[in-house]
Amino acid sequence: MYDAILFDMDGVLLVGAGTDPGVYRMAAHDALREVGVDPPTVSDGHAETLEAVHYSDEMATACDALDVDRDRWWAARERNASRRTNARVRSGARRRYDDVAALPDLASDRRLGLVSNNRHATAAFVADFCFPGVFEAVVGREPTVADYRRRKPEPTLIDRGLGTMEATAGLYVGDRETDVVAAERAGLDTAFVERPHNESSDLDADPTIMVESLYDLRDRLER
Repeated sequence: MYDAILFDMDGVLLVGAGTDPGVYRMAAHDALREVGVDPPTVSDGHAETLEAVHYSDEMATACDALDVDRDRWWAARERNASRRTNARVRSGARRRYDDVAALPDLASDRRLGLVSNNRHATAAFVADFCFPGVFEAVVGREPTVADYRRRKPEPTLIDRGLGTMEATAGLYVGDRETDVVAAERAGLDTAFVERPHNESSDLDADPTIMVESLYDLRDRLER
């Protein structure tokens, strides 16, 4: 039996591959206001850069042009993105997959953790609001550019989860090739969950098992 089973969040527990892009647009504007910039005064080019889903070095250039401290702005954007995402989960706009009903069975005699590329504030909220008492450890990225760069496929976040649980071996459950690569780098077996958003994915990495649902995962681990 595995010492620990760690789960990705977006695309495995929550429907959809990631945070809605609109959340990042609004969070970028929230953050600009916090650092003293009125969003309508920002040029279209800089606005598009700052509203993007993923961090890029062009964001630092845009912040310099606006005379804004990049790290302060980024931390504010991350905080507001979590606030807005958490509100969407709370309202039901961001739903859980139905098969998360298998988690209590999995947790009945196993130690479960949640490790996500998403922000820690969102991962912690989802764990508490949607799955109270299920996860022994919850890890997401901290609101810094440095931690953004430690996302999977780097193993850093998975290593944090293992360290928190004091586990040395386990299974990581994900829905992307980066999940498989990160878990392998952390020394874990992998389960790849087939979801509508990854049906056409061609994997260059080989997961330990492929499962059609979390029910399927539960049934395979109980054999």
